[in-house]
Amino acid sequence: MAHKFEIYKDKKGEFRVRFKYNSEIMFSTEGYTTKSSAENAIASIKKNGPGAPIEDNS
Repeated sequence: MAHKFEIYKDKKGEFRVRFKYNSEIMFSTEGYTTKSSAENAIASIKKNGPGAPIEDNS
């Protein structure tokens, strides 16, 4: 699979989510204190992301 979500712990011990496409990090989230919160962030992105509007500030 060319794309995936990864949950990892940062240097502070917080859980973060990053989205990779072809091994390139496209974005990462803020730190969460629990793994379940990071999993909830993934679920929210999957649910709300497809219909999100594009804001062009160029």
